[in-house]
Amino acid sequence: MRQTQGVPFLAASTALSLAAFRRHLLSSFASLATAVPLFRPGSSLPGSSAPLLGAPPADAEAPDATRPAPSRRLRATLGASVVEGMFAEVFTACAGATVLTAWAIALGLGPLLVGVMTALPFCAQFVQFPAAWLTSTFGHRRVALTAVCLSRLVMFPLAVLPWLDLDLPAQQHLLLVVAGASAMLGVVGNNAWVAWMGELVPRPVRGRFFGRRTALTTLAGTLASLAAGLLLDRLRPADGLGLALPLLALGACVMGGVTTLLMARQHDPAPPGSVPPLELKSALVPLKDPLARRVLTYQIAWNAAVGVSAPFFALHSLQNLKMTFVLMALHAAGVAAVRILTAPLWGRLLDKVGAQPVLMACSLGIGVIPALWLLPSEGMLWPLLFDVVLAGALWGGHALAIFALPLTVAPRHGRPFYLAAFSTAGGLAYAVAAALGGAIAALLPEHFILGGQAWVNLHVLFVLSSVARLGAGLLAARLPEPGAQPATSLSALLTRLRPRGGLGAEAASSAQRAPTRV
Repeated sequence: MRQTQGVPFLAASTALSLAAFRRHLLSSFASLATAVPLFRPGSSLPGSSAPLLGAPPADAEAPDATRPAPSRRLRATLGASVVEGMFAEVFTACAGATVLTAWAIALGLGPLLVGVMTALPFCAQFVQFPAAWLTSTFGHRRVALTAVCLSRLVMFPLAVLPWLDLDLPAQQHLLLVVAGASAMLGVVGNNAWVAWMGELVPRPVRGRFFGRRTALTTLAGTLASLAAGLLLDRLRPADGLGLALPLLALGACVMGGVTTLLMARQHDPAPPGSVPPLELKSALVPLKDPLARRVLTYQIAWNAAVGVSAPFFALHSLQNLKMTFVLMALHAAGVAAVRILTAPLWGRLLDKVGAQPVLMACSLGIGVIPALWLLPSEGMLWPLLFDVVLAGALWGGHALAIFALPLTVAPRHGRPFYLAAFSTAGGLAYAVAAALGGAIAALLPEHFILGGQAWVNLHVLFVLSSVARLGAGLLAARLPEPGAQPATSLSALLTRLRPRGGLGAEAASSAQRAPTRV
């Protein structure tokens, strides 16, 4: 009899456990969807950006009891947005950082030009303020449709490059122009799309919607990256362009047309003239705020430390470690999986101790990652498993913390200008550091012996980046967090991150719930 009663109880417990796991998984996707996108080339625009930055203030939303049910038109728009995001990830697989690196190798770009090319998306952050002006002048939907479409169709010259009568220097210049134009148009389109989604998606369903959307786009991006890797491994010749790269460029153009049609099916609920105009004096306010200047200093130092090495990991994987594109895609998928699984843990820790201690801890931990790339060599790639675990876990926590901290510093009235200032400063610092890293690598011998060990020039950049990241992590001790108690030293950081219960946990939670600047 007890066994008979235990069966329904076990089934109910299993169902509750599965429901809890599903909520955790969706919350992790939602957390990643709300995070400020990291400065990295090849990010899907707008497939994997920060959809909540353009959202209206929380007090502008209707309470749950009076909230109207989503209309049929809204449901159709949200469905089209999910499908559009999946095709946007296919575009990224065809024209992202790894494929651009393959183009650079095929066209014989040296480390300096590779650094310049991968720095272009970050230089493009400089157009954040003009992009905001375009969005406020011509409307969210119109600017997003035009800019996103052009940012993807601009890849067409690469699709026909083998048949153009151009010498090698002209082909190299064309690649740089296409990469730069796509990046700049992508920033403009993303700025408008973020504001559009903030108006379109009702706050009560944002977590569920962006959780499901991010889950499906992540799956689509992983599968598309594997397919692109297989194509490159099979069709890319040892020398020259071959057919794989032009086919991927043509596929990127096709995806641009498909995503534009899907975005055109989505409506804009904001009435004309509802977007406030951009004022130059408001754009300069963050530079006069002492708290914001500390965040800007960290953003500049951190992104410079990352930029001096980040553009060259793919180049090192292909040229020195002799990894296939499929292996690189599997490595990226592993990092994404770890990041998704650890996002809920970081979210709970953020609620308990605040954003600044988490940002400082993740920054210091990420400082070790470039040094790990000194360990693998051709035929011995297993040390990259440590990179998968650490990069996936720590970059996920860093993304959530770097999203939460600027929002506590930025007053609600001028928040778009604060966030644009942070993005611009970080992007330009990354761009300068990436170009400098390429120049350093070009000046060094490609292979050399030191201490009886064989090294390559890119190893020097990894060591420089590791030291600089650790320095920027210590700089995070100066970051403010209004309403919470920041960690100002390593001992304070360990104390804050130590598991606590009872009154300690309640006090930390109360500090985190303290009112922020408005």
